[in-house]
Amino acid sequence: MGNSKDFLDYLDELMAGIPGLRKRAMFGGHGIYSDDRMFALVADDTLYIKVDDNNRAAFEAEGSGPFVVEMKGKRGEMSYFNVPEAALEDPEAMRSWCRLGIDAALRAAAKKKPREKTSGKPEKKR
Repeated sequence: MGNSKDFLDYLDELMAGIPGLRKRAMFGGHGIYSDDRMFALVADDTLYIKVDDNNRAAFEAEGSGPFVVEMKGKRGEMSYFNVPEAALEDPEAMRSWCRLGIDAALRAAAKKKPREKTSGKPEKKR
């Protein structure tokens, strides 16, 4: 799973204007963030955008499919779908698809409960 520098640079151009845009290498691919929310990933020079129940139909209508990984001999689909081909040619379309992914990332974050800080030590009995 590698990504070419040329493809990553091209995505930067297509996604210009997305607030807080940054990439981070991870597991042989790259995560793409808007501020602190990962909304996309790149694997093997393919861009995948975060999906949820609110935006999945839009991706499916364009013929997009999920990012699939194999772990421990089992196939798993992640909540990221490949971006429609037309978006790779049009910065405005790309930003629209990215916005769908950013919104999905924000909804996912809102569903998570804040973690309580623990010391990692067992609680003492009284």
